[in-house]
Parts: sequence; C-alpha cells; structure tokens
Amino acid sequence: MADLMEKIVSLCKRRGFIFPGSDIYGGLANSWDYGPYGVELKNNIKRAWWKANVYLRNDMLGMDAAILMHPKTWEASGHVENFFDLKADCKGCHKRFKVADLKDRKKCPECGGELTEARQFNLMFKTHSGPVEDASTVVYLRPETAQGMFVNFPNILDSRHPKLPFGLAQIGKSFRNEITPGNFTFRTREFEQMEIEYFCRPEESEKVYEEWVAARKQWYLDLGMHPEHIRFRAHEKDELAHYARACTDVEYAFPWGWSELEGIANRTDFDLKQHAQHSGKDLRYFDEVKKERFYPYIIEPSGGVDRCLLAFLVDAYTEEPVKEEVRALLKLHKDLAPIKAAVLPLLKNRPELVETAKKLAWDLKKSFVTVYDDTAAIGKLYRRQDEVGTLYCITVDVQSLEDKQVTVRDRDSMQQERISIDKVKDYLTDKLNETAG
Repeated sequence: MADLMEKIVSLCKRRGFIFPGSDIYGGLANSWDYGPYGVELKNNIKRAWWKANVYLRNDMLGMDAAILMHPKTWEASGHVENFFDLKADCKGCHKRFKVADLKDRKKCPECGGELTEARQFNLMFKTHSGPVEDASTVVYLRPETAQGMFVNFPNILDSRHPKLPFGLAQIGKSFRNEITPGNFTFRTREFEQMEIEYFCRPEESEKVYEEWVAARKQWYLDLGMHPEHIRFRAHEKDELAHYARACTDVEYAFPWGWSELEGIANRTDFDLKQHAQHSGKDLRYFDEVKKERFYPYIIEPSGGVDRCLLAFLVDAYTEEPVKEEVRALLKLHKDLAPIKAAVLPLLKNRPELVETAKKLAWDLKKSFVTVYDDTAAIGKLYRRQDEVGTLYCITVDVQSLEDKQVTVRDRDSMQQERISIDKVKDYLTDKLNETAG
C-alpha cells in the first residue's frame, strides 16, 4: 500500500497536479502548490459540493467570511483558551514533536536525544493588525471557517429573512500551526474547508442530523467513490466534544489506514450562545408564528477540500494490462475530471492536420475544458491523457481531411468511435450529461 502512495505522489508532480511548496528553495514542510491539473480537480470538487449543497437545495445560502476576524471571536469560541497541542522539544537536534505521536515520551524519535517536559502550544497562527505590534493589535488566522457563519447569523436573518430550518455554506482557507505527520496533503498547516452550518429547531435536531449524514454519504457515492473505501463512524460518548450531542466521521481507506475526510456534528446551541454572551448581542431566532425567541441547534458537516481531493485521487488510480504494457489511469468521475477532452493530431508535421485539430480544440474550449497536444506519438499522448484522467481523446488523422470525421476514444473502455467533426460537441455534451452528478 505504501507503493500506491508513492505512485500517487510521483504522478502528482510529474503530471502537474501537486508540487512541493517553494520547491526551488528546498521546499517548506507540509506546504503544497496545486498545478494546472490539480487546480482544475480542486475547483471541480468545490463546484460539485456547492452545486449539491447550495444550488440544488431551497434551504441553503452561501457566504464567504473574512479570514481575519475580531480576536474576541476566538475567545468566545474557546480557541484562545483550549485550542492547543502538548509538544516536547529534543535537547539534541532541537526538533519539536507532538506528544500524542511519541511512542517513547523520553527519547527523540529522530536522534535518540533527551526530550523536554511537555508544554502547551496554541495551534492558531498569530499576527498583528496595523503598524504597531503589541498586545492590542493581535489577530489570528482563522483555524476554521465556521465562526464566520456564526457571527453573521443576525446579518443573514436581517437581510434574507430565512425560516428555520436553513443553512449557510462556505468554502475557504483555514490555518493551524501544528506539527504535521505528513501523508502528503492529508494534514497541512494551510488547508481549505467546505463547511455547512445548518440551523434548526432543537426538537428537530436529531432528525436533521441523520438527514445530513445520509446526504453527505450520497454525495461521495454519486461522485464515484467506491463504497468499500468509505465508512461513516459514529463517535462514542467519550469522544464527543463537550458541546456536541452527536458526531459522525466520514473516513476513507487511505494506503496508511482509515482517516477522517469530514465530520458531521450536532453542535447544539453552544456557538450562538457563546457569541451572544461575549458580544452582548441577541442572537436568538424569532418565530413569528409562535411569537417566541430561542437559540437554534446547529448541524455542521465540515470537510477538507485537500483531503477530499487526495481521497478521490487514490480512489481513481488504476493500473490495468494493455497488450505488453501496464496502463495507469485516473478513473475520475466525469464531474471531477480536470480535462474533459484532448484534441490530438496524428502527425504534427502536416500543417493541415494541425490547423484542423487546433480549430476543433478552440471550438470545444468554449463548452468544455479542452487541451491540444502534439508533443509526442499518438500512443504516448493517449497514455499521458489517461494518467491525468482526461475523459475523451479526439484524434485528427489524414482521413479526417477527406471525410471530415475524427476518432473519439473513451478513457475507461478505450473504445473508439468515428464522429463527424461538426457533431463532436453534441456527442461530448450527451456523454457528459449521461452520468453528470
């Protein structure tokens, strides 16, 4: 299984999905940059999530809160006081380790040196707002996007007047200054979250919670994730946060074992009460029918874009024998594949072929993410497109100049079909809509 992870990491850099951050300077630990194919895959995941959770529902609203928030936000949420890790330093090599990851609490796992006593380190990145750096100007890079939705609860009520139950959806960057154990992009200090805060009546919260667990499971399955590779694990009572009534982790079977992709929690009314207390503002919901005010309960599905992307990459990676070779491909769902079509001239030394292929690629670009490539022999071009998950390869050959047809090759089946050039757009549209999520 470790071999699979090595293949994924190699493919990501070789084909332009993910690069080590600041690579020319030797990299920055746990920092990753998304290349041309990676950013397309990432955007497709976010687009699929937004479509399912905002556009295709009548009870959801989107928003985008600022990364920097008033520092009292993090006092109210408990992050200033409670968001920390126990860490110890090596007196020899001076490296720092999370105590929970140490098998031997006294010896350094790197050099065998003596470790210091465990100390608490807050996980939030701290900076200063304005030219003066003192205690009065301290602000934090947000460790989660959720608080931006909680503090905007009264603004949403006043501007959109939604009726319970309703939810807010947000996708954005978060930051945690933690020692990370690696596993590629699974755990990083800078990451992107897809979060929902769904407000409902307290007496309906258990039912709503179960509905969101089911909805989130269906989302992964609809996008082609193998059912045997994903599981939904309910927390035991001793695992729950002090404010949570229930929580379910969405876990994926990564090469290193089952690990969390997303958490779905019933947060009760803890968050709105905390912010009401610390801000002095009334954050209760007013029911105009019953003429009563109360704090709604909050159901929170919260997942990581980067973890989700990594899981879909691992899940899609396939090797299969083709004649005397092994074909590596990414069987990504049609909605997620970075490139929908690649137009390839059979001979790049024939100007009329190249011109026809470039014109077709340009026409398709207006409707689909399409690339043009003439940098290798056709067999190698096919393998290259397979590796990045391109759905259809369209070959313009000598015969195309006579019969005005091209060969369209399906990624998964490798079956080829001869299609009239003026019908290619309609053909791809029909194919992409067959299983669109």
